[in-house]
Amino acid sequence: MVGIVVVSHSPDLARAAVSLALHMVHGPAPQIEIAAGAEDDRLGTDAARVAEAIVAADGGAGVVVIMDLGSAVLSAELALELLPDPDIRTRLVSAAFVEGIFAGVISAAGGAPLDVVARAAEDALLAKSTQLAHTHTPVNAAESELSATAIVGEATIINPEGIHARPAALMVGVLASVDAQVMIATEGSPPVSARSPTALMSLGTRVGDRLRIEADGPDAAVAIDRIVALVLDGFGEMRAEPFDKRRPELVEGLRTAPVEAPMAQEAAPGSYPIGVSPGRVVGPALRMPDPIAEPDPTVRVPEADRPAAVGRLADAAAHVASQLRSRTTAAGTVGGLLEATAVMATDPDLIADASSRIRNRGLTPERAVWEAIGAAADAIRSAGPRQALRVTDLYDVRNRISSWLIGRPPPGVPDPGRPFVLLAVDLAPADTAGLGAGRCLAIVTEEGGPTSHTAIIARSLGIPAVVGARDAIAIPDGARVLVDGSTGELIIKPTIDQQATAANARPAHREVLAGPGRTADGHRIALLANIGSTSDVTAALDCGAEGVGLYRTELCFLDRSEAPSVAEQVSIYRGVFARLAGRRVVVRTLDAGSDKALPFLSHPEEPNPALGVRGFRTTVSHPQLLDHQLKAIKEAAAAESAEVWVMAPMISTAAEVRSFAKAARVADLPIIGVMIETPAAALQAELILAEVDFISIGTNDLAQYAFAADRHSAALAALHDPWQPALLRMIETVTSGAVSSRKPVGVCGEAAADPLLAPVLAGLAISSLSMTPRALATVGRSLAGVTFDACRRAARAACDADSPAAARAAVRKIVGNPTNR
Repeated sequence: MVGIVVVSHSPDLARAAVSLALHMVHGPAPQIEIAAGAEDDRLGTDAARVAEAIVAADGGAGVVVIMDLGSAVLSAELALELLPDPDIRTRLVSAAFVEGIFAGVISAAGGAPLDVVARAAEDALLAKSTQLAHTHTPVNAAESELSATAIVGEATIINPEGIHARPAALMVGVLASVDAQVMIATEGSPPVSARSPTALMSLGTRVGDRLRIEADGPDAAVAIDRIVALVLDGFGEMRAEPFDKRRPELVEGLRTAPVEAPMAQEAAPGSYPIGVSPGRVVGPALRMPDPIAEPDPTVRVPEADRPAAVGRLADAAAHVASQLRSRTTAAGTVGGLLEATAVMATDPDLIADASSRIRNRGLTPERAVWEAIGAAADAIRSAGPRQALRVTDLYDVRNRISSWLIGRPPPGVPDPGRPFVLLAVDLAPADTAGLGAGRCLAIVTEEGGPTSHTAIIARSLGIPAVVGARDAIAIPDGARVLVDGSTGELIIKPTIDQQATAANARPAHREVLAGPGRTADGHRIALLANIGSTSDVTAALDCGAEGVGLYRTELCFLDRSEAPSVAEQVSIYRGVFARLAGRRVVVRTLDAGSDKALPFLSHPEEPNPALGVRGFRTTVSHPQLLDHQLKAIKEAAAAESAEVWVMAPMISTAAEVRSFAKAARVADLPIIGVMIETPAAALQAELILAEVDFISIGTNDLAQYAFAADRHSAALAALHDPWQPALLRMIETVTSGAVSSRKPVGVCGEAAADPLLAPVLAGLAISSLSMTPRALATVGRSLAGVTFDACRRAARAACDADSPAAARAAVRKIVGNPTNR
C-alpha cells in the first residue's frame, strides 16, 4: 500500500486526526507515520523527523505527505533533500489537513496507487464545498470536479424510509475500500459525497426517488455497482423477517388514545400520545437527566492553540465512535442503529466543518461541534418529516462529543436500582439500546413517531412504548404511572382497579385464540391474520388464526430487477396455501406504484406519490403484471386446498371494479373482491358489491384519504386514530350499502386489532377482522364477553361521539374494559 506521513506542529492534533481516519478503515490500514512537534515538546516541525517518517512509511508503493500549515510545508520540502534513498517516490499534497488525512488513508487502504491517493487527499474538500453550496471557484477547481469520463449509474429507492442513518452508514461502509470519488444526487438535491453519512441523509430521499450516482477513479465501476446493489436491496430493510420484527407499517397499525388526568384535555391533531410498542404496565416514573448545556458562543481560542483544539475535537469524535461501537454486540436492529450512530460521530464532513469553525473563528471545540451538528440537523430536518425523526441521533452524537470535551460523563439513562417507566423528551439509539425489559418497564417520550428510533428499538426489545406524550417530563420522579403501548393510554396515579388491568399484560408466551370469533350470544365474526410471506403463517397458526384476511404479495416482487415469472409466483403462493388447508386466504394483488417503487415498474416522478399511480392503477400501463399474478394465484389455489379469495387494492370507481372482476374471472378465480381505501369507493359500496363477492376495508389508507393526512407523518398521527368518529361513520356508510347484498365486509386495517373497538366494528355489521396475529386472543376475548345487541349499541354511541376520546368513553360504559376479560 501507499504510505502516509502526517506532518503537524502538534503531536496531539496529528494523533487524533490519524485515529479518526482509521475509524473509517474496515480491514488492513496503510503504514502511517507521524512527524509532529519540535524538540522539548514545543509546537513546530522538524525536517529530519519528516525524512525519518518518509523512510519508515515507504513500503515500495510510495508515500503521500500531508501537512498542516506554514513551516510544516517548508520542513517537508527540506526533508526530501535529506532522504537517504532519493528513489523513494514521494508526493507532497496541498490538502486540507483533517480532510486530506481522511481521504488519503481511505484511498491508500483500498490499494490505490500513489497519484490516486494524492489526488484523493487534495480533493477531500469537494464534498463539503458542494454541500455548503459555495459559489467561489477553488484554486484547484478543475482537479476537484469529476472528469468527463466519470461513470454514471442510477437506482430507485424502494425502502419506505429512504436514506436514513443505517442506509447512509452502509453506503459509507461499502466504499471504504474503493478507490473512487463518488457523488450522489436526486432530482431535487445537488450532489453530495457518498462518504458522508450526514450529507447522504440530507438528500431527504423517500421511496420512489431516483438516485444519480457518479463515480470517478480506478474503482468507479465497483463503486457504482456496490451502491446500486444496496439501493435495489432496499438496504436490507425489505426482506421478509420473523413477524414481530418486520417493519411496523407492514405489520401492525399503531393506535392512539388521549391520556387521562391530568393529561386528559382534548388536544390539537397530533398532540396526544401514540402507542408504538405493545404492552400494558404500571411502575414509578424516572425522568432522563437534563441535557448538556449549550456551550458559550463568545469564548475564543487563541490562534496559537487552535491546531491543538482541532486535535482535541478529532480525538473526542474518535472516542465517542469507539464507545458506541463497543456496544454494538447487540444483534439486529439495535446493533445496526448504534453502528450508524458511530459512523455519524466520525463523519468527515461534520468533523471538517467543526474544525474549520475552530481554525477560522476560534470557537472552542465543544462550541464548534455544537454549531456544525446543528447546521447538519437543520439540513436533515428540512428534508422532510421522516428524516426529521433521525435528528435526535445527531444531537446525541453532539452531546456525547461535547461531554467528552468538557470532561463530564456522557448522556445516558440513570440506574435507580429498581424497575422504572422512563420519561424523556426523546431518546437516541445509544440511550435505548442499553435498556432491558427487566430494568425498564416502559418508555414514554414527548417527541418521536411510529418510525422513530425509540419506537423501532422499543419494539425490538419488547418494551412497551408511547411517543408524542405532551408534558410527559413534567411528571415527577417516582410518580406511579400506567402505560399502554398499544392504545397510547397514559394514566398518572392510576387507581387500584386501573392497576389491575396491567396484570398479565405481557405474557411470556403468545396467547392463542380460544376458538372461532363470536359474541357471547353466538354472533360470528371471523378472526383472521395479516401476513406477508410463508414465514408469517407460523405466527398466524400459533396464535389460532381462523385464516388469513390479508396476504400482502409485495415481498415476492421486491429485490428484483424484473417481475417474477408465473412459475415463481405459483411456488411462493403454494407455500402459503399448503399450510392453510381448508382455511380462508384473502390474497391482495400487488400494491405497488410510484409510492412503493419496484425496479421493473417505470413510473415518472410524481409530486405526491400517495395520490398517484399505485395499486390497481398500475395495470393501466402494466396489464400483463396483473394477468400473470392472477394466473399464478389460480394455479397455486388449484394445487392446494385452501379457500382462496382475491382482491385488488386502491379502487376508486365502478369502472375499475368491473375491470378487475373481469380479469379475475378470465383467470377462473371463484371469489373476487376489492379493497375500500378511498372515500370514493366507500360512497359506492352498494354499487361495487353488485360487481364482486366481498369487500375489505383498509382503515389505514381510508383515514389517510378521508382526513388528507399522510399516514407516515408523526405530526398528523392523531388523525389516523381509528376511533375518529368520522372514520367510523364512513365504515357505517360502507356496511349500510352492503346490507341488501348480504355479502361479506371485512376490516384489515389497524382498527381490527383494537380489542375495545372490535365490538364497535361487529355492531357496524363487519363480518371479519384481520390483524397482527398477537392481537387475535385479546380481540377474541373482547367479543366473547359482549352480546351482539351491546355491540350495536356501542357502534351507535361511537359514531355519535364528537371525538375519539368521547367515543372510547361511551363504548367503555357499554362493553366495559376488554383487557379485564
